[in-house]
Amino acid sequence: MSFIQFFRILWARRAITLVATLACLAGALLFVKIVSPRYEAKTRLILDIVKPDPVSGEIIASPFVRAYVKTQIELIRDYRVAGKVVDSLGWTSTPQLVQAYAERTGDESVDFRRWLAQQVILNTNATLIEGSNILEISYASSSPETARRVADVIRQSYLDQSIAFRRESAGRNAQWFRNQTNKLRSQLASAEQRKSAFEKANGIVLQDETTDTEMAKLRALASSAPAPASAVAAAPAASSPSSAVLAQIDAQIGSLSQTLGPNHPDLVNLRQQRSAVAASVGRELAAARAASRPAASGPSISGMLSAQTVKVLEQRGKVAEAQRLATDVTVLQAQFKQTASRAAELSQQSESNESGLTLLGSAIAPEDPVFPNKPLIIAGSLILGFVIGILTSLIVELVNRRVRGAEDLALLGVPTLGAMATTPNTQSSSIWTRLGFSTFKFGRTTE
Repeated sequence: MSFIQFFRILWARRAITLVATLACLAGALLFVKIVSPRYEAKTRLILDIVKPDPVSGEIIASPFVRAYVKTQIELIRDYRVAGKVVDSLGWTSTPQLVQAYAERTGDESVDFRRWLAQQVILNTNATLIEGSNILEISYASSSPETARRVADVIRQSYLDQSIAFRRESAGRNAQWFRNQTNKLRSQLASAEQRKSAFEKANGIVLQDETTDTEMAKLRALASSAPAPASAVAAAPAASSPSSAVLAQIDAQIGSLSQTLGPNHPDLVNLRQQRSAVAASVGRELAAARAASRPAASGPSISGMLSAQTVKVLEQRGKVAEAQRLATDVTVLQAQFKQTASRAAELSQQSESNESGLTLLGSAIAPEDPVFPNKPLIIAGSLILGFVIGILTSLIVELVNRRVRGAEDLALLGVPTLGAMATTPNTQSSSIWTRLGFSTFKFGRTTE
């Protein structure tokens, strides 16, 4: 089918197309007139997901941001938030809503408050603005003022519920840590009693976790024991503080003797200094030898060291048990401090008003409804009516096919000798005449 044939069919059936278009337009206007308009108010808040919590210092990791945002959106549409909205607006005492609830059809087990909350949930939507951490909450209603008021109440209810969730969670955790702190306190007291009783029963006193008093005495005796005589003779210079200065002066004298004469003033001064330092080294060595000599009377240090060593070896097992008890006490003390600190932090969080949210400007009553969109509906109805009219015209033409031009005879396979039409007036001819929209008379050949 050529374009001219298609256009001739539409022009011949233009009444059908016109009626279908007008019918759709009338239906759209009736729909716009009857349907109740829906106004949508929007309010915004900032999710502080990039800043650490001011109380706990926690920050949301990047992989969990999307899940966190999704959770917040679902929380906005949760029954807890919607129920708070219903209570804040006082809808449960509104006669019109009570009557609407009584006339409802559906689940009879739903109570009035939950039914109202469900209406709030159905008309509430929340989205995260692309490329930001701003969450936009919208509410649709038949009244622009109602939409504005409810949108702000939803935001405030969501804020209150977020704080309540944080407080409840922190309070539960704080209570658990307080219980653990009390248990650890009792265990720590028992461990300290066992340690003290064991030390009293065995006469052992630990100075720290690993050393008792007897071991400390043994270390003191070992440090004060005299060095062997051979060691003192082998390294006399090492026992004198001035020996290092003497060695430096000898090195300088040896170095200058290679370039200076024996009576050079510098060499003479160095030799004098060496004499004075050598005398000081002699006195220090003599004092060290005198101090290392054992006392003429009383037990020797070596004997005391041997006796103390035997005593330490005899009570080694008891000391090990005392050390184990001391380690238990130390571990319980560390656990007690950590648990008590965590309980204090969570108690502080349970009293905090921080929600991790920042409120932006309040909602504004919308001027134009979001539904129905009159320009869109009217334009759509015209397009739909025109399309339906064209399809209907084609169907009618296929059912009742007519010859409207010489091109139509070619489809039937009938030989055409010629076509006659009224002679067009060149002065009054129109585009329709040029397209072939005139009265045709056809001749056929017979075989």
